[in-house]
Amino acid sequence: MTNAPTHPSGLPSTLSVGEVARRSGVAVSALHFYESKGLISSQRTQGGQRRYSRDVLRRVAVIRVAQRVGIPLARIADALVTLPATAAPNRNDWARLSAMWRTDLDARIAQLQALRDHLDDCIGCGCLSIEHCRLRNPNDTLGAQGPGARYLNIEMVADAAAQD
Repeated sequence: MTNAPTHPSGLPSTLSVGEVARRSGVAVSALHFYESKGLISSQRTQGGQRRYSRDVLRRVAVIRVAQRVGIPLARIADALVTLPATAAPNRNDWARLSAMWRTDLDARIAQLQALRDHLDDCIGCGCLSIEHCRLRNPNDTLGAQGPGARYLNIEMVADAAAQD
């Protein structure tokens, strides 16, 4: 049995793909996908097995949370590339990364709030099936402004709230 390097916590400093999957709650296939996209990295043992440093657990957690709130994988990759490659990111690194997403998250929150607050009213989609559609979108005039639910577009949220 070989002596694996240890983390300052006394735990092994590297994890197998199965250990990362178990601890992170992410399927092995997802970890392989993240690695193929350059979001995480591993080292190979002499036997060709992947070994991940412990800090990959935080990266995987951030990837999953970012995906869950709708941040595209390309934006996640852009943010992760700014983190140190050979050391665990520190609090300042994570603060910088979260600041990169703040505007996107604020826009998503505004859109979700608009959906929550206006879904039972005219959303400007052109269906004209709700009583207020005739007042807020007579003859589907909003259709000339573009496709989709016009009152749920971020730019239109303030206008829709002002009309209420």
